[in-house]
Amino acid sequence: MGFPPLNIKSILQHPAGTVNTARSTLLCACCNFYDTPFRTNVSLKQETKGTRTVLLFLRYWGCTLCQLDIHLLKEGYDKIRFAGGQVKVILQSDPENIAASSGGPNALPFEIICDPQMALYRRFDIQPAKSKLGLAGKQALYKLASAEKLGLKHGLYEGDELQLPAAFIIDSEMQVLYAHYGKNAGDIPSVDQLAELLRN
Repeated sequence: MGFPPLNIKSILQHPAGTVNTARSTLLCACCNFYDTPFRTNVSLKQETKGTRTVLLFLRYWGCTLCQLDIHLLKEGYDKIRFAGGQVKVILQSDPENIAASSGGPNALPFEIICDPQMALYRRFDIQPAKSKLGLAGKQALYKLASAEKLGLKHGLYEGDELQLPAAFIIDSEMQVLYAHYGKNAGDIPSVDQLAELLRN
């Protein structure tokens, strides 16, 4: 039996699509253990190592926009480190699919959390768009153009194609400090924005 959705939107008192850095006393116990393409039953509590952690919810490994977001995060990850934080990217993908095409456990400076059953998406109440039109937006269109310039190609379809993104920051006590629910497929904080939030 899964956990009921966390009422993060209500606790942080912000509408979907906006950001709020108000501290929440809500414990993020639902994320205590997770699987990656290369490790299983990992404890997030131990992985935080006294640092603030960004939980970045995207769609799936083959998604072109997600490939771009992961690429940009990889390129700018030193900014996250210098801000004293770390990032865990949550995808709807099966671990085997990522392990076979990611380049190995050291290819990225951050870890991918695999959630093919979408338990964490439901737990954090991250809703899908109502239609494909709902995924569109200036951010998504700009990112698609950027992905095309980089030669990124769509891969295997997985999970809910209409899934919207979200971003959360938790502290070493597993408390949610920040939440952002995307309005379209490209609506996530930039690496610079995440680094600034981690410093605050």
